[in-house]
Amino acid sequence: MRFSINIPNFGDFADPRNVATVAAAAEQAGWDGLFVWDHVLHRQHQGRPFGDPWMLLTAAALATSRIRLGTLLTPVPRYRPQQLARQVATLDQLSGGRVIFSAGLGGPVEDEYRSFGDAAEPRVLAERLDEGLDLLGRMWSGDRVNHDGRHYQVRDVAMLPATVQQPRPPVWIGGFWPRRAPMRRAARWDGAVPLFETARHGHAPEVGEVQELIAYVRDQRTNADAGPFEFVLGGATPPDAAKAKDVIGPLHDAGATWWDERQVQTGPDLDRLTPVLRRIEGGPPVL
Repeated sequence: MRFSINIPNFGDFADPRNVATVAAAAEQAGWDGLFVWDHVLHRQHQGRPFGDPWMLLTAAALATSRIRLGTLLTPVPRYRPQQLARQVATLDQLSGGRVIFSAGLGGPVEDEYRSFGDAAEPRVLAERLDEGLDLLGRMWSGDRVNHDGRHYQVRDVAMLPATVQQPRPPVWIGGFWPRRAPMRRAARWDGAVPLFETARHGHAPEVGEVQELIAYVRDQRTNADAGPFEFVLGGATPPDAAKAKDVIGPLHDAGATWWDERQVQTGPDLDRLTPVLRRIEGGPPVL
């Protein structure tokens, strides 16, 4: 099992220098990854400064040499595919092939889309997500792309440089369980990052639900999808190693391959640097 640190892209973490500090501390303490949120607007956290996640991850890449880097998660329908393809490829080049790309619809939909006059109907966003993911994978190859889709058109374009990781960086898909559609989408890619309607951000999911989800995704996988697949769960673990093992151990036994350490969303320390550094310096849980 691998272990990552999860931070928002607002508050103290809107400052790329703070994110670089977090990334360097995480690498030194033995964590395997750093993931940041990708929000342009979240009215629940209005009044805080927000940072661009790709600029924040650039700072993290320059401060590290080993840990994996990415967002959890990027709302693909909110971007133009060519812009997003270029940003991710540049970060993958800079980091020496350490990017993990996590995607979904994002939210809150009213904040992230409708506030800027964009379409917010779930069906349309899902179509743009699937079409956008297909385009991103093709663009990251460096090959010439022609595409005439429902939402995007590309005319004889090769986007260089390609990503270091070929045929592309790992793609993880997020969504709420027990909704099946996001997990069917995840089964076609490289990993699932489920949120659970019964477990708030920062709270570990129930083992039974995790077992059900993993069985469902594995059943959706086909021979064409064969290859490594990650199940990424998250929450806030106690600082005591034995108690942390009690939380994570059963999830690992159920099939989880990553644990993403997250602050409790309703707590006052969600977007503050010092408590996060304190948790990082304690090191990842030991199973």
